[in-house]
Amino acid sequence: MAESFKKSTAREYFESIVIAVILALFVRTWAVQAFKIPTGSMENNLLIGDHLLVNKFVFGPAYAERPLLPMRDIRRQDIVVFKYPDEPERDFIKRVIGLPGDTIELRNKKVYINSQPLDEPYVHFLEPASHSQEITSFDVRERYGPVRVPDGQYFVMGDNRDNSQDSRYWGFLPRSYIKGRALMIYWSFDSGPEQYTDQSAPARLLSVITHFFTRTRWERIFRQIH
Repeated sequence: MAESFKKSTAREYFESIVIAVILALFVRTWAVQAFKIPTGSMENNLLIGDHLLVNKFVFGPAYAERPLLPMRDIRRQDIVVFKYPDEPERDFIKRVIGLPGDTIELRNKKVYINSQPLDEPYVHFLEPASHSQEITSFDVRERYGPVRVPDGQYFVMGDNRDNSQDSRYWGFLPRSYIKGRALMIYWSFDSGPEQYTDQSAPARLLSVITHFFTRTRWERIFRQIH
């Protein structure tokens, strides 16, 4: 009787672990994914060391029956995480600027959608626009387009316009590469880009453990992303 009880208990533990793993994989694949900011391309809205939760369910797969599920279409100015088209194994984060069918143009760093200026209070510039170069500048940070966004694709840009590798450099973003919408910051650790490029994983972990309380940006925790 005791032996049977032990086997039953062990089996229950095993089944519970298997179910937990399956649920965790399901959530990560279809619902929520963690993502960290390794560069300054979204400053000053998102900082290096911000750790985010990404809603992977909100857009859903392109073939999903939307009336039956709490999903919505991708909107202009959504901040999205996606597979970098040139290296799909890497994840990038940018803001959606152009929707399918839009005509995008930059004039002296100002974005125009279908010839209308776009209000962008979130944008950060390292240098002011060079108005004297309105016609002659070939710098895509100053002047770009006009180009039309193809069907099924998007034009994305970083909030830190002078320091962002985005659609101005590598082109349009296919809908199928978009993973989800950035939802909120669940933790923020004051760090520089070298922690993600020059340090090994054990060194990063040691730095976090050593400086957790002094370098955590407590005021950014649970901040919603807009």
